[in-house]
Amino acid sequence: MDSQSCVKITNEWDIVAARQLGRNVAKELGFGTVDQARITTAISELARNIYLYAGYGQICIEKLFDGGKKGVRIIALDEGPGISDIRKVMEDGYSTSGGLGAGLPGVKRLMDEFNVESVPGEGTDIRATKWLR
Repeated sequence: MDSQSCVKITNEWDIVAARQLGRNVAKELGFGTVDQARITTAISELARNIYLYAGYGQICIEKLFDGGKKGVRIIALDEGPGISDIRKVMEDGYSTSGGLGAGLPGVKRLMDEFNVESVPGEGTDIRATKWLR
């Protein structure tokens, strides 16, 4: 890990700030516009989930350097109600908010690596990584 920057998520403007941070970091690392859009879309979804379901949390953007590879990791952390059935929320079309249900499966498709850890009543830790090609 070279550096990490975080945005606290407490309102809709924080989602915009997290997106902008992610876009800036992706651009700085050399990601093209298509991957920048993928990264910011993933950040939007993760930040919106924090805002809607946990009420408070943070999005951290981490620059990754692994040998000759560069990448960006999005870390979404909250101490909300947690996810009781991770398998269910990873199904396409599943939504508890009446949305399209692209949610977490969409984030997983946009990124190269994806991991969810959640404890009901304690919170959720989601990590998604995109590597520069």
